[in-house]
Amino acid sequence: MPIPESQLQTWANAGASVLSQKSHESIRAALGSQQWAAGADFEVFLQGSYRNSTNIRGDSDVDVVVQLNSTWRYDITALPHDQQTAFHAHYGSASYGWDAFRADVLRAMREYYGWGKVIEGRKSIKVATPYLPADVVPCLQYRKYRSFGSLLGEDYVEGMTFHVPTEGRWVVNYPKVHYANGTAKNSITGQWFKPAVRMLKNARSYLVDKHALQKGLVPSYFLECLVHNVPDSQFGDDHRATYGKIVNWLGSADLSTFRCQNGQLLLFGAGSDQWNTQAARQSQQALVKLWHEWYGHASLLY
Repeated sequence: MPIPESQLQTWANAGASVLSQKSHESIRAALGSQQWAAGADFEVFLQGSYRNSTNIRGDSDVDVVVQLNSTWRYDITALPHDQQTAFHAHYGSASYGWDAFRADVLRAMREYYGWGKVIEGRKSIKVATPYLPADVVPCLQYRKYRSFGSLLGEDYVEGMTFHVPTEGRWVVNYPKVHYANGTAKNSITGQWFKPAVRMLKNARSYLVDKHALQKGLVPSYFLECLVHNVPDSQFGDDHRATYGKIVNWLGSADLSTFRCQNGQLLLFGAGSDQWNTQAARQSQQALVKLWHEWYGHASLLY
């Protein structure tokens, strides 16, 4: 007996988002209470499941990006030599960099919330706001250039980047592009993409709770990117059809071609910020098994 439509519809529902917005506003207030270096231009925005409307019941931490735009890092490797020369001739070094900016964001959090509510993490600053816990990510704007002619003629994909001192590397991601691509796919699929992500995230959580899938094997970000690679034709009709078509299509898909939802990075590989195909295959098989063996589950999770 397949999973009932009513259960899948419940899993597809969005989790609460009011507290995430209040947490976001609280972080903005903390940053707004400080004096900043002259010329420092930054923006604050949500990223992750709350931003992308793929949050489910049980999601807690809110990801808040604090992005410095007046200083940025770049990739110009795709530009021809003459454009690279023009780029270097136009731009110079910045005086206010990531280290100073991160230190100022950390100081703002501690002065506003108190030292006991702010912990330095490996990649983020973990803040206990009065609402939801927040992972605050100080970062620089990142520009992946496609062309450079002049200040008015430059063309690039905007991302974000931050340094991980313990690993000696810079992490690059594209949360704005991720959000835009997810919104576009949701529209193209008749508003089925985001509910499908939530449905499969809840199914994954169910499997983890039943000890049928290892906890941490299928991170939410990677699962959302996985579903984004599924053709638009596999979404729609109803929740049962969408679930079945997605997991069946993934069973024979060439995962090596999959890209992150931002379209800029490969989803699978040996990199620190990539997923492995074995974990994806294991999760797909678990989702198929759950579909076929639902009759053996005496009680529902929600």
